[in-house]
Amino acid sequence: MSKRITPFASRYCSTLDRLKEAIRRKRPGLLRRGVVLQHDNATPHSANLTQQWLQRYGWEILPYPAHSPDLAPSNFHLFGPLKRHLGGMAFETEDDLISELRNWFDNLDVDFFRVGINSLLSRWQKCVDLHGDYVEK
Repeated sequence: MSKRITPFASRYCSTLDRLKEAIRRKRPGLLRRGVVLQHDNATPHSANLTQQWLQRYGWEILPYPAHSPDLAPSNFHLFGPLKRHLGGMAFETEDDLISELRNWFDNLDVDFFRVGINSLLSRWQKCVDLHGDYVEK
């Protein structure tokens, strides 16, 4: 277990608190069955404070091979379509960009997210078959 202390670990634990509350409200049975979380090896994720939080609530962490952006749904499923959507756009202000991002996310169909999450299982299997090497070359 990591002994690293980071100011961002406290913020990450607050994010996990909000996630736990959202799960409790939207999918209460999931908390009783157990949560399996995937996050990378960033310092806030591996910090002692975060590890203690995860142990306290009994959340299981999927092992995450170092340098594996191909296992992050944001990298393999989200950023491409987002980049295509924003391509060629220019924004006068940061608020304009934020407004466009919110609009894009609000208009995504729930199936968009389902497809990304569901494809994670096959990507994990490929990673295991490749002994932790990149899924996409």
